[in-house]
Amino acid sequence: MFTGIIEEKGEVVAIDRAGGGALLSVRGPIVTSDAKHGDSIAVNGVCLTVVKTEGDVFTVDVIKESLDRSSLGGLTEGSAVNLERAVRADQRLGGHIVQGHVDGTAVLLSRHPGDSWDDLRFSLPEPLGRYVAEKGSIAIDGISLTVTAVDDESFGVSLIPTTLKLTTMGERQVGDVVNIEVDVIAKYVERLVARQ
Repeated sequence: MFTGIIEEKGEVVAIDRAGGGALLSVRGPIVTSDAKHGDSIAVNGVCLTVVKTEGDVFTVDVIKESLDRSSLGGLTEGSAVNLERAVRADQRLGGHIVQGHVDGTAVLLSRHPGDSWDDLRFSLPEPLGRYVAEKGSIAIDGISLTVTAVDDESFGVSLIPTTLKLTTMGERQVGDVVNIEVDVIAKYVERLVARQ
C-alpha cells in the first residue's frame, strides 16, 4: 500500500523487453537507500516488486498485464518517473490509500498555469467515471490529488508548486498519457451495495 506522496523523481536507465514483459531499471537514490529483493516500489503509481538493487538503481519485473493497463509500456531510457516506497504501518498516511493497482490511463486534455498553481484537465475513461467525485481523491501517476471538477468525460485537478517541482506533473504536456487509480473505498462500497 502507498500514500500517493511521491518521495522522488527517478530516471529510467534501462528497459529489457522480452516475452511480452519487461525488466525495468530505475535510478532513485532515496527509494533505493533501503530497498531489498521483494520490496514494493510504485513507479508512476504502478506497484512493482524489486528483483535487484545495485548502487542507486533498482530493477523490477513488469508483466504484460501491467504494460497493457498502464503507461509503463511507453517509457524509454531517460524517462522521468514518480517513485514511492510502500508505506510502513508506523507512518502518517499523508495522501490517501493508494494500492498501486492502476485502473487505467487518461490523457491530459488541457493545462492552465496560474499564479500559484496549475489547473489540469484529464480525460475520464467511461467505466471509471462512477468512482470519481468532486473533492474526492484520485491518484495520477501515483500522486495523491484532489478532484476539483468532474463531468461525464473529464476531471480536473489543481497542482501546487511543490507538486509541480517534485513530481513529473510539472513536465506533463497536453496529449500525454498518465496512469490513474480511483479511490479503492468507492469500489468496495459499490460492490457491497450491489450485493444487497
